Order: sequence, then structure tokens, then C-alpha cells
Amino acid sequence: MAQIIMPKLSDTMTEGVVVRWLKKEGDVVNMGDVLAEIETDKATMEMEAFDEGVLRAVYVQEGQKVNVGEPIALIGGEEEPGSSNPVEKIHALPKRRISQEKPRTPQPKLAEVEHARATADVEEGLSQTPQRTLGSEGSRAGLRIGDVGGGRIKASPLARKVASKMNLDLNRIEGSGPGGRIIQEDVLAAASKTHDATSVVVPLPIPAAADAELTPLSPMRRIIAQRMVESKSQIPHFYLQAELDAGPMLQLRSQANDSLSSAGVKLSVNDFVLKACVEALLRVPQLNASFSENGIVKHRHVHLGFAVSLEEGLLTPVIRNADGKSLKTISTEAKELTEKARSKRLKPDAYQGGTFTVSNLGAFGVDSFQAIINPPQAGILAVGSIVKKPVVNSNDQIVLGQRMAVTLCCDHRAVDGAIGAQFLVEFRKLFENPALMLL
Repeated sequence: MAQIIMPKLSDTMTEGVVVRWLKKEGDVVNMGDVLAEIETDKATMEMEAFDEGVLRAVYVQEGQKVNVGEPIALIGGEEEPGSSNPVEKIHALPKRRISQEKPRTPQPKLAEVEHARATADVEEGLSQTPQRTLGSEGSRAGLRIGDVGGGRIKASPLARKVASKMNLDLNRIEGSGPGGRIIQEDVLAAASKTHDATSVVVPLPIPAAADAELTPLSPMRRIIAQRMVESKSQIPHFYLQAELDAGPMLQLRSQANDSLSSAGVKLSVNDFVLKACVEALLRVPQLNASFSENGIVKHRHVHLGFAVSLEEGLLTPVIRNADGKSLKTISTEAKELTEKARSKRLKPDAYQGGTFTVSNLGAFGVDSFQAIINPPQAGILAVGSIVKKPVVNSNDQIVLGQRMAVTLCCDHRAVDGAIGAQFLVEFRKLFENPALMLL
């Protein structure tokens, strides 16, 4: 007999939901048969069998959430319904081996500690003179432990800052400093042992309301929350804004769509944005990069991601090798990937490995915004809507113009402001002279 375990269907997947079983107990299973549909953090995918026999048991019901690596079903031979032989675990799609290790305990992030140190009122070495510790009587009387005044815990200012950033309760941390004073090392030690009773994460209070409704986190929303916190807390973002003349692009788009209508092709504004972005990255390759501890990785090709809004959250399909594709090809691929994303038919390799991302909220009437970088990429372009407004032309005349605001968000570890500015210069040149993208 062999157990089927929950497979790891994407690099960020830690758990999956069994949406629907396509085989039931007692059914014969052949190699390659689709056993079930699994919802991951990104899409709903089919799970194939890599063994054959009879489906003897189903451990997980439809709609149930299961961690990666846990058993979900049992397949046995036709003549071994009650076999007592050891059960072998087998993997469904994908074929690569899935680690059975327990998830590591989260470690404190260096950025959080450095920020706390920078904003601390007093250095760790100051104000550490021994203080008398009061007993429970003194505490009940409202005295500060080791001093006079109201109900504070003996801890250095830096320890308080670090504990606050990590959402740790100082009441649960034992101090090792003079007189039982809590110092930074005590907080860091507690953070690395969250399973211990000495360190407890205090949840933020949620106001109770009779008409409130709790919506459980979907796998996609959970991973989005995790990655966005990591991005904003670990990546030093900086933002560059520019306002572009969208008139020439709209005129060329109208002419192109008239010519391509017979072929069933219709170019969108976002198609021109994607193409201009690709060409600008070729001219400023320093932005087509990723930061790593070993150095800055400069990618040879542009794998362009673009944000697609779904009911469950956000997905970023990737147009592979976009640097070698025409405007028409980019448009066709973007539409196909968008449709697959919204119907949950997108494979993991279709939304992984991007080198730069475009997020366009113009269709929602958003004039301008700042996007969050999709790690490990070095940048993301936030695109707003096209707005009609009075502008001054080259003859110093006030005329009606059509303007579009864009915001470039960069990882300052990999890119400096001058590089970001160069990208916007090239992007403006291409977008305001769209015929250059067709050469």
C-alpha cells in the first residue's frame, strides 16, 4: 500500500485545500489519473497519481485544509484490502521530492532590530544601574518595579523598542541584566523560542460587533499577507513619480485597432505600458535585477510580470522572454495569462521567476499610487488612469491634454535614484513616442 501526501505545487505553498475528489473509495486508479483538484496559494490545480491500484481510503474531505507533506489518501493493490505491511508514502504532482521537515521557528528580522536600535532613546549600555525589585505588594500598590512611579517593567529602551516591533509581551520575558533588567539579548532570545512560555505573541484586539463577520484566510490571501510584510519590512523602498502625455499613444492605439480588428486583435492601454516597460528595461538593464546576500543579480532577459486582480487576492502572471516579443505578441500572451489566472488554470511556472512587475490600476479610476515590490525583484511600476486636464503645450498655450501618472518603486539595496530616473526617462520617451516601440 502507499499513501498519497499533499504535494508542494508552488514554491510558496505550505498548505492546500482539497476542492474536489475526482476518484472515490473503491475506484481503480491508473498511473497519471487525476485524483483531485487542489487549491494552492495561487491557483486550483489537478493532482495526478504516480502509482496504480485501488483507492482504499480518503483521509481528507472536500473543502478541508491540509499541510504540505501530510497524507490525504491511501492506494493499495486489488488483493490487499487489509494488508498489514508498512505503508509507503508517495508523492503526487509534482514529481520532485517534498521535504518532511517541520517549519523553522521564525527568527527576528535584522531590519526590525536595526530600526529599533536607530529609534531607541537611549543606548543599551546606559541606565543599567542596579535597581531594587519590589515584591507583589509593591506592584499592587502601583509602583514601578525597581523605582517609584506607575507600573512599568524593568527593561532598557532598546529592549522595549525591539519587543514592540516583534509584538512580544515583556511581562513574559525574563531579564538577565542588572537587577533582572530586560535587555535586547533577552528579547531576541525570546523571539527565537516562540514555542516557549517565556515568549508569547500578543494578538491585536479586534472590536466586537454584532454585525461583524470573520472571513477565514484563503491560502492565497495568507501568502500575500506574508510576502507583503516581508517586502515592506525588509526592502528599503523609494519612489519616483512622473506624469506622461498619453495622447500620442491613444492615437496610435486607435489606428492600430482599426487595422487589426479584422484579425480579432484589440490592443489595450496596458499592452503599450508593458511593451514600453520591456524596452525601457533593455535600455536600463540595471533595473532588471534582484538583490541577494552574495551580490546583485542582473538578469539577461526580461521576464515581465503584471498584476491581475482576483476575488481571492492578487496574482502576477509572467510573460517569459518579453524582450524578444512584439507588441502584438505581448498583448496576446497577456490576455491568455489573465484568462487562465481568473479561471484558476495558471500553472506555477506561469507566475514565478519574474524580473520586473507592472501594476496598473488605471481601469479602476485610480489616478496614482505606490505599489509594493514583489521580492526578489528590484522594482515595480505603478500605473494610474489617463486623465483629461489642461496643460501647457510647447507654444506656451493652455490646451486640453491627456495625462497618465506612473510611480516607479525601487529596492534601494539594488538600485539608486539615478538608475530609477534613467528608466523613467526612457519609459517616457517610448510611451510618448509609441512608434519607437514598433521598430
